Amino acid sequence: LSQSLFALFASSLAISLVFAIIPLCHNVVVLAVVLAVAGLAMGCIDTISNMQLVKIYQKDSAIFLQALHFFVGFGALLSPLIADPFLSDTNCILSNSTANASSNLPHIRKSLVPHHPGNLSHYDLPMKGMVVTRVSYAFWIMALINVSAAAGAVRAVAGDIAASWLCWGGGAASSAAPRPPLLSADELAMEARPAEKDDLSTTVQKPHGAGGHDDLFSCCQSKNFRGASYTYFAVHITGALVLFMTDGIVGEYSGFVYSYAVEEPLSVVHKVAGYLPSLFWGFITLGRLISIPVSYRMKPATMVFINVVGVLITFLLLLIFSYSVVFLFVGTASLGLFLSSTFPSMLAYTEDILQYKGCATTVLVTGAGIGEMVLQLLVGSIIHDRGSYSFLVCGMIFGGLAFTFYTFLLFFHRMYPKPSSGMDDASPDKPAVTDDTGQYQR
Repeated sequence: LSQSLFALFASSLAISLVFAIIPLCHNVVVLAVVLAVAGLAMGCIDTISNMQLVKIYQKDSAIFLQALHFFVGFGALLSPLIADPFLSDTNCILSNSTANASSNLPHIRKSLVPHHPGNLSHYDLPMKGMVVTRVSYAFWIMALINVSAAAGAVRAVAGDIAASWLCWGGGAASSAAPRPPLLSADELAMEARPAEKDDLSTTVQKPHGAGGHDDLFSCCQSKNFRGASYTYFAVHITGALVLFMTDGIVGEYSGFVYSYAVEEPLSVVHKVAGYLPSLFWGFITLGRLISIPVSYRMKPATMVFINVVGVLITFLLLLIFSYSVVFLFVGTASLGLFLSSTFPSMLAYTEDILQYKGCATTVLVTGAGIGEMVLQLLVGSIIHDRGSYSFLVCGMIFGGLAFTFYTFLLFFHRMYPKPSSGMDDASPDKPAVTDDTGQYQR
């Protein structure tokens, strides 16, 4: 846990530095390197935060994962609002031709429909002069926000160290006089008693740091895969493929719904079409907020089934009513709701199958990230070649594939061997044993 908290602190600090440096980058190569560092740090935060919630809360992790991803969606919704006041409505460089360039901006925006650029050679834009944009302030505000997140990680590290010190003893005071236990004898007995219907013989806690799961990179050790059945790997792969498709849909829909709306046959006004991505992310955030109490009552497997079926039906209706602007807005909101809880629910479901070791989280987060990157590139190239209607066709295909992979996941879940107490500790199929992870936090 200490390693993970330190990694979260370092990643948050790296993002703050990146946002502070971005306005100072005057070379596209330097900017690309800086953004790559930011992507690496964000990937670390995404993986570690999900993995630690799963390992600490285990059976209760579904609720906390929904809460975590609610704040992910809330940040995606809030960040553009922070930047909006600092965006310029006119040209960002003052020169003699600024007036003409400013009057050309609406025509340029109309010509720069994504993937179908018009002829812009007759528009003159000033490249030299005094820079008057204030967008740098938006980056610096976001940098300060991430500094506060890094400070939170520091406080968590300090709390972890203090809790470990209290739990395992230390300091001069411990040798001078005996301290009373943190819990009463009855409470300690309740903490030490194994869970109901648990016939495991190993209920004695291991020393802190002795367990393999305390290592941040324990999932990568080859000894953990010895004796694993094929269903162990199949659960990882099918779960990652479901998130590859669903997170890919999130990326491609939020990225191209504007382009789809402004083109034929809908021809939505540009300003109105600009509300579609905000509507999509708004309902993703709302759906994750609703999913927090729902996940307390409903199993993760059921939630994922509802999500993938809802996505498939929504794309089917969007295809049927492809000439309706009203239904495009309704479908966008519906799609955001169904996609909102897919990631945390799939994470909780897969880790429940695999006994909450946290290893599946790394595979699933990686699969989701790759899908969000690859499907956007794929859909962009298809829209360029086939037209805007292929946008909905691609979504329908991805939704169908997500449902298919989820069906395979259910099949492999039924085939997966049930945990038994006789399995070797190094086996990936061994049952979950309550170790010291998070126990000292009580």
